[in-house]
Amino acid sequence: MHLNIGGMTSFTTIDFPGHLAAVVFLQGCAWRCAYCQNPHLLAVDEASDDWEMLRRFLEKRRGLLDGVVFSGGEPLLQSGLSEAIAAVKDMGFKVALHTAGGNPQRLSRCLPLLDWVGLDVKTTFTNYADLTGIEGSGKKVRESLKLLLESGIDYEVRTTVDPNFFAGNTLLELAKILAAVGVKNYALQQCRAVEDYDFDGTPFVLDGIFINTINAMFPKFTLRTS
Repeated sequence: MHLNIGGMTSFTTIDFPGHLAAVVFLQGCAWRCAYCQNPHLLAVDEASDDWEMLRRFLEKRRGLLDGVVFSGGEPLLQSGLSEAIAAVKDMGFKVALHTAGGNPQRLSRCLPLLDWVGLDVKTTFTNYADLTGIEGSGKKVRESLKLLLESGIDYEVRTTVDPNFFAGNTLLELAKILAAVGVKNYALQQCRAVEDYDFDGTPFVLDGIFINTINAMFPKFTLRTS
């Protein structure tokens, strides 16, 4: 199989809830969100093929790690992802996926193999093109969310709040949409400034009565401010 890896974290306790895991950052993303935390992963080195390196690494971690997280970039861009997930499962590891949901067809192939999914829902579905730069991206994420909720797999839906893009009414509208379609586990995370991208004016802050309103919509709610 072919796998383009842009980096790895050999040990984490936070990226796969309840599990000790390694994180594999896969190259490639078709979207161009201004606040992206991993811009070095947007392009793909087509000449690279790192599966054998990953296999050797995991062979040495049997009994030490519970699972493996495929993150990115956008891991669903890689055609070898489902095969890689199956191979990692065969080695005895659980597998989690971090995705923005831009390829529901590939997500549907991966879901039966996965143990947990972190799905980034970036904004209301009608506003997606303004953030990603890609027409139709919101429709694909809506489809991915539907597939995830129907799968019965453990998950977290999360939104990164870019204060240059979000206002309180937009975030509240998104929360209502997600609660209405059946999202039970939702997280908000405050956007961090990155190189060549900072916040204009006073940042929109996630706190107070506003957060309490969203908290009441979901059985499980998490706020990440750092």
